[in-house]
Amino acid sequence: MKEALHVNLSRHDARLQPALLGLLAGILTGVIIVLFRLLVESGQTLLLPDSLVDNFEGLDWVPRLLLPIFSGLLIGTLFTLIAKGRYVVGIIHVMERLGYFQGKMEVRGLLLQFLGGALALLGGHSVGREGPSVHMGAATSSLLGQRMRVPNNTLRILIACGSAAAISASFNTPLAGVIFSMEVVMMEYTISSFLPVILASVSAVSVSISVFGDAPIFSIPPFSLDSLLELPTVAVLGLFAGIISTLLIKLLNVTAQRAQTWPYLLKTTLAGLIIGLCAVTFPQVMGVGYDSVNEALLSELGLLTLLGILTFKLIATTAAVGLGIPGGIIGPTLFIGAMLGSAIGYINIFTFPEYASDAGVYALLGMGAMMAATLQAPLAALTAILELTSNPTIVFPGMLAIVIAELTRSELFHQPSIFRALLIARGLDYSTNPLTQSLQRIGVASVMSRKYSVTPAVISTEQAKILLAKAPQTLLIEDNEIPAIAMPAIDLLRYLEESEEKDEEIDLNEIPANRHPIKGIHQRATLSEAEELIRKYDLDMLYVYDTPAPSFERIKGILDKSAIESAYRV
Repeated sequence: MKEALHVNLSRHDARLQPALLGLLAGILTGVIIVLFRLLVESGQTLLLPDSLVDNFEGLDWVPRLLLPIFSGLLIGTLFTLIAKGRYVVGIIHVMERLGYFQGKMEVRGLLLQFLGGALALLGGHSVGREGPSVHMGAATSSLLGQRMRVPNNTLRILIACGSAAAISASFNTPLAGVIFSMEVVMMEYTISSFLPVILASVSAVSVSISVFGDAPIFSIPPFSLDSLLELPTVAVLGLFAGIISTLLIKLLNVTAQRAQTWPYLLKTTLAGLIIGLCAVTFPQVMGVGYDSVNEALLSELGLLTLLGILTFKLIATTAAVGLGIPGGIIGPTLFIGAMLGSAIGYINIFTFPEYASDAGVYALLGMGAMMAATLQAPLAALTAILELTSNPTIVFPGMLAIVIAELTRSELFHQPSIFRALLIARGLDYSTNPLTQSLQRIGVASVMSRKYSVTPAVISTEQAKILLAKAPQTLLIEDNEIPAIAMPAIDLLRYLEESEEKDEEIDLNEIPANRHPIKGIHQRATLSEAEELIRKYDLDMLYVYDTPAPSFERIKGILDKSAIESAYRV
């Protein structure tokens, strides 16, 4: 039963079992996100004036200056002691584990993200909670899969489930969570992944709503463009969103590269100092800042205030994310987009008062455009603002602003997405080769052959006949009880038929035959891992094994080049 389940999960077209795993991953992720949010919000109600969440504006200038510094010291000390200063958190860490470690994530990273993210948000750092949420969701789902010993192709699906569930639970936007996971984290859309990811997203939202209710995070005004004559202004908003996103990416990239060799404690403390200095002038830059976003959406901030907050938020976010504070970039991106959009909305009102829409409308469009351009996630951004407004009339102007913003960043300034840029700054490359992606969806257990026999190198004639009676296609010749050589069984049969001398013993390494060196691969591996191993050692075949006990390999099958090529063609 267990073996059949494993083989089924290895298939690229498996449906029911991945869906059930996705449902479980979504529930677990929802619980983790709820606990994280409760910790942050309860801590802020204790620390901040009037027991209000995100009320950093109510603090005097001295605690606004010192709180991020103290938080930076704590974060730096925590990561230095536990992770030796390595940055093992965030969405880019999830992408790194997907690209280089087949989605295997660690408990240590999950705990560091939970504690570090909470300290960052309690300390008023200019980061969002969605980045930590994605890491925690992905790590929770990955650890679930590792505990259940699922194949690596299913582990990748569980990473997608956890990422989608985290975004969905954070914003109450289940569809946007699914699209974000596919568009940003996985960088591919596959029919086989949609069902488990959708179930994970819906289940996580259900857990979140059961605790926090279904009240929207943002105060969205009634949306309408008063005239098609406003479309040029929407286009201008998209252009500036692309410019600002490019500026943010470049600033973060330069900061991350220059500070790469600095001690982590120094980086987080310096980040706290810069954020504290920014907060002395504009306290709105502290924390997630969704209260200020709501003010922009409701047109409650003046033009000069919007421009000032926008400028200092760029500086504070560059310091926080670029210097390694364990928070997210999505929240600051939405914040900056809201300030930019509201400012352009006011300018539109001053310039064309006869048909200008409310500035809050442009704040919402700015959020979508900035998110799309910075994350390279146009469809996720459009879906998010559609779900947040529940108003389909936003699609038309939203598409215009998002497309122009994305084209400005990618084609005019030739900048990668923020996550790709930060990965490159760390010397990593998250490639999206279609062949590799196709092979990553299939586990070796689903295509391996079981027509083999394992044998010592020296056997008797009688043993040879017994081997051939099992009708294997391939013989795996052992060296010190480990398969080292693969030989076609037909070559042994031919030798027995043609040999004039009936030897008592046959040395399979000496008889005329086609022999090839062989190496092993775990049955949880994907065909992508198998193809890489074959190419690295110039092999024709691998043997597939399981490890029911430490240091004990149990042979399960064989896999050759032709099987991999056939799977790709399918």
